Amino acid sequence: MNWEDNVRKVVPYVAGEQPKNQDVIKLNTNENPYPPAPGVAAAIQGFDCDILRKYPDPDVSVLVDALAKRHGLDREQMFVGVGSDDVLAMSFLTFFHSDKPILFPDITYSFYDVWADLFRIPYQVQPLDDDFCIRKEDYCKENGGIVIANPNAPTGVAAKRSAYEEIIRANPGSVVVIDEAYVDFGGESCVPLIEQYDNLLVVQTFSKSRSMAGMRIGYAMGSKKLIKYLNDVKFSFNSYTMDSVAIAAGVASVEDEAYFRETVAKIVATRERTKKELARLGFHFPDAKTNFIFAAHKTVPAQEIFDALRANAMYVRHWNKPRISNYLRISIGTDEEMDKVLAFLDAYLKNR
Repeated sequence: MNWEDNVRKVVPYVAGEQPKNQDVIKLNTNENPYPPAPGVAAAIQGFDCDILRKYPDPDVSVLVDALAKRHGLDREQMFVGVGSDDVLAMSFLTFFHSDKPILFPDITYSFYDVWADLFRIPYQVQPLDDDFCIRKEDYCKENGGIVIANPNAPTGVAAKRSAYEEIIRANPGSVVVIDEAYVDFGGESCVPLIEQYDNLLVVQTFSKSRSMAGMRIGYAMGSKKLIKYLNDVKFSFNSYTMDSVAIAAGVASVEDEAYFRETVAKIVATRERTKKELARLGFHFPDAKTNFIFAAHKTVPAQEIFDALRANAMYVRHWNKPRISNYLRISIGTDEEMDKVLAFLDAYLKNR
C-alpha cells in the first residue's frame, strides 16, 4: 500500500497562458481591454486597511444587496463567490449529487468535465450540431443535472431564452445551471425565468464585462431554496470566501451602470468591425455574441496562424481537440490592438 493510492487524482483545467512579458497583445483569455469603473479604483485607494485585521462579512451583505437591486431580485436569491469558477464549483458540489449523469455540450467551457471528475459526478457530453448550436432534445432525457454556457465558450454562439426555457421546463427533477459569463455582450439572459422555475440557477461574473478578472467576483441567482442549499455547502467549505477589498470594489462596480454599459458597447462595436475584417481575410466563424470570435481560416491551418501570431507577441487561444482544432479563439482588445493583429494577419496571409 502506497500513500499515493489514496490521492484523488484528476486531470486539471489548463488556463490560458499568462505571459510574463507584458509587452504583448494579449487576446487569449477574454479579459476586458478597458480598466474597471473609476469608482473601483477610488474604493481600493480609499480602503481602510485596518479593516483587514478582521474577518470579512461572510454574508457579503453590501455586495449581495447591490446585485439584488440591479437584477430586481431579493437578497435571498443571490449567492456570491470568488469568481464564477468558485460559484460553479460550489454548484456542482451542491446540486449534482446523483447516480444519473449530468449533461453538458461536447464543445464548451473545459472546466465542466474537470469538476465532474473531481467531485466524482457521472456525466455525458451532448454533441453540438454542425453550426455549434445545442439541440434541445438532447437535454430532454433522464439526467442528474444540466449545465450550459450561454453564450457558449469557446464558440461564442448564443441561443434564445425560449430554447433554454424548454429545457428547464422539461427537467423539473434536475437543477439546470446556465453559465452567463458572456451574456452582457449580446446574449439573452435567463434571469427573468427565475421566478417561474425553482430549479434554475443563473451564474454571472465580474471578470469579463466588468473588467475585474484580477479581483475574482462571481455570483449566482436562483430561487430562495436553491440559494439556501448553495450557501449551506459554501459555509461547510469556507465561510469567508470573499475578502473585504473585493467586496468594496464589487459594490463600486455595480453602482456605475453608465460606465459598464459604455465599456460593453465599445467592445461590441470593435467585435463587429473585427468580424468584417476577418471575413475579408478569409476567416469563417459563428456569429459571436461574446467578447471573442471563434475563427477558422479557409485555407491556412489554425496551428500555423497561432504560432505566427505568438512569435510576434500576439497571443490568442488554440485547442488541439476534436472538431475545433482548426479554430482560434480571438479575444476582443482595444481598437488599436485589433488593428495591429488584423494588419499582421493581412500581411502574413498574403506573403506565406
